[in-house]
Amino acid sequence: MYNTRSLLAPLVFLLMISSINFGCNARKKQKALIEMSDHKELKQLLRTKTNVLLSFIASPKLAEKSLKVVNEAAEAVRGEGTMVLIDCSGTGKKLCKKMKASPEVIEMRHYKDGEFHKNYDRRETVASLVNFMRDPKGDLPWDEEPTAVDVVHLPNLQSLEKLLKKEKRGVMIMFYAPWCGFCKKMKPDYSEAATEAKEIGVMAAIDINRPENAIVRTKYNITGYPTLIYFENGAQKMVYEGDNTKDKLVAFMKDPRPPPRAVPPPEWADEESDVVHLKTDTFSEFIENNPSVLVMFYAPWCGHCKKLKPEYDKAATTLKELKLGVLAAVDATKEPSLASKFKVTGYPTIKYFEAGAFAYDTPSLRDSDKLVAFMRSPQQPPPPPPPDADWADQPSDVLHLSLDNYKPELRRKRHSLVMFYAPWCGHCKSAKPEFVRAAAELSDSGRMVLGAVDCTKEASLCKAHEVRGYPTFKYFHYLNKAVADYSGGRTANDFVKYMRNAEDNLKTLLDEPEKIKDEL
Repeated sequence: MYNTRSLLAPLVFLLMISSINFGCNARKKQKALIEMSDHKELKQLLRTKTNVLLSFIASPKLAEKSLKVVNEAAEAVRGEGTMVLIDCSGTGKKLCKKMKASPEVIEMRHYKDGEFHKNYDRRETVASLVNFMRDPKGDLPWDEEPTAVDVVHLPNLQSLEKLLKKEKRGVMIMFYAPWCGFCKKMKPDYSEAATEAKEIGVMAAIDINRPENAIVRTKYNITGYPTLIYFENGAQKMVYEGDNTKDKLVAFMKDPRPPPRAVPPPEWADEESDVVHLKTDTFSEFIENNPSVLVMFYAPWCGHCKKLKPEYDKAATTLKELKLGVLAAVDATKEPSLASKFKVTGYPTIKYFEAGAFAYDTPSLRDSDKLVAFMRSPQQPPPPPPPDADWADQPSDVLHLSLDNYKPELRRKRHSLVMFYAPWCGHCKSAKPEFVRAAAELSDSGRMVLGAVDCTKEASLCKAHEVRGYPTFKYFHYLNKAVADYSGGRTANDFVKYMRNAEDNLKTLLDEPEKIKDEL
């Protein structure tokens, strides 16, 4: 009698192997560019994927060149982002109509965390698409800016070395990082200079923020951004230390030489003056021996100190002639123990000493006449007015929000207008009473609310909503996950009118998704 189990076992094993191989082959053949035509399927994908680029095409024939680029980019960003193809001439016709897409050739929209982010507005190349998908919220890469066509953009060390090897003219290379504020400020001048100087030499740039360019930072000892290095015959000649303006850059490329060393100005203590400069070891004895002394604590780099210095010198001379007291000064950067002892926290700080001891601060003395008038009749200034009570502690119909109650409170309302503010901000102080009046007028509505966020206390909340100035007003509708900047007037009537028309405003936002901010 045959053992059927022994006969079946090899067969089962072969079937399992075939199944595994089939699954692996299926995965290998799966396209990186996902073709889609069902709206529900698309909504599900947007709920589960955080970085999605939709490509609507008029037809495969019309978009043949674009499709090749999109396919290559989808392969390159596999695992980092999801790229979807929707054919508006075929199976995706209904979906295109639902999404209000009518491409002439191709139209691309980006979605971040399930919400519309922006229309793709960069070059239609594999490199541009890949850069965008890897950093959708980043700035336009410098090499894609139309004004930077004459800047030679170097992707890596190999391209840099190749340029230096073949180029016989002078070469300036700007080592930069995309996030660097000084680099961003300099880029327009550098781009214009590259255009004007292209017959003289080469002006290039390399992004050393890229991981693969860490070797560049090490080789050229780049420790700050931007760093500009000039090369001749392939060898480093000098670090450019001139002004970062177009004219200065062009002038340097025409005549590359280091700028003359600036002679530092003499220290205040070394100048001829009737101000007495005190140090830690001379301070106490001098104060004890002079019954009436004003002491200015300063820092040499401080702009306000520099502005006050000639007035202080002039007043010191006048007081010496009148024999009404002495003006002294302390360089707080050289005498930190004295500055610490007298609780100096800013510059300039002027303190009055009487009968050998500290008496009080004199914050309002900023010209020679006032300094002399004070020393004629020293009087302690009145105490500053008490600080205003926190807005949140003042009774009003404004809802004060924090990280803990922000989302729960706004979810309860259909329409919310939130003012992000700082207590010290003058424009905020002007808008506050109008905002309070508007909140009172709208208090009878259970569907809308005016809220406020103190950004000095809720920094993370304000950062999450990209608040860059005060006050910033934003409209919220949590049901539709809609957030929009409010840029209307700042009177109570303006706020009330906006909220009374909130339904119409919301409809407009939903019809124009590019105006909706991705912040919820």
